[in-house]
Amino acid sequence: MTPISPSRRRFLAVAGIATTSAMSAQAWAGRNERGWRSDVFIARAGSYSVDLRQPIIEGLEALGIVHEVVRGKTVLLKPNLVEPAAKAPHINTHPTVVLAAAEAFRCLGAASVLIAEGQGHVRDTELVLDESGLGAELRREGLPFVDLNHDEVDEVPNALRLTGLKTLWLPRAVRTADIVVSMPKMKTHHWAGATLSMKNLFGIMPGVCYGWPKNVLHREGIPQSILDINATARPHLAIVDGIVGMEGDGPIMGTPIDSGLLVMGTNLTAVDATAARLMRLDPSRIAYLAGASGRLGPIAESHIGQRGESIASLAQTYALLDHPSLAGLRA
Repeated sequence: MTPISPSRRRFLAVAGIATTSAMSAQAWAGRNERGWRSDVFIARAGSYSVDLRQPIIEGLEALGIVHEVVRGKTVLLKPNLVEPAAKAPHINTHPTVVLAAAEAFRCLGAASVLIAEGQGHVRDTELVLDESGLGAELRREGLPFVDLNHDEVDEVPNALRLTGLKTLWLPRAVRTADIVVSMPKMKTHHWAGATLSMKNLFGIMPGVCYGWPKNVLHREGIPQSILDINATARPHLAIVDGIVGMEGDGPIMGTPIDSGLLVMGTNLTAVDATAARLMRLDPSRIAYLAGASGRLGPIAESHIGQRGESIASLAQTYALLDHPSLAGLRA
């Protein structure tokens, strides 16, 4: 395990807060979302011991992702595996959710389902897989894992260039999959406010190109990097693990919070805006969501078709780290 030194953590904190604040200054102010509409499905899921495959299939079908869409396709599931977490399972996407999604896509006729991640902090992938509990489950189910930190890479044009990076290096597995699914944990984040399906895509960026914990991207700005990555990688779906989320000092030092839900959608901006509302955060005050509005999708509640459970029935207040940069995020 490679610890993050206090000096480096302070540097990244300053860089992250500075760029987040700068981008927040570009007020959302009702960005034109004309033409951007998307449905988001919320499922109630009381624990990890219940059947999760069925609500995921129901959500996929409600979103139009049916057998005819999935049949014969290669599906890449990208969970959030930040740290070895044997004593803190709320840090990472729960293995049961990953397996349920894999079963759902197999049921819908996927030719292959693979799990892929490029964890941010720890270079030892086997350690992260084993201590998260996911490694044993993947071996038991015969599901392949791709280490995105060390996959073959392709250099592609940066679609937005909100960072200073003209091109981005993307793993070959992400580029060649037919359906890329971001599977984050629902968490607050000490710099970005919330880390959800869009921020989760930091994990597709190869460590061999961007370092650990993706230092190049942190220096370029967290909101700007999130938007560049999502616009360039163009993921197809998000399934958010909000059964047990994390509040406070996320993404790795917060506390667990029972929420009992899954959030799904084909537009990640709409999914994250909905998840933010479920955490009682205002998506228009989260810099990367404000930046995504009208560029990558809708965040206005009136532009998001609500399917499944209502936001009001499951929303609860997630505590934020006590820091001035986060004080204005509450809805």
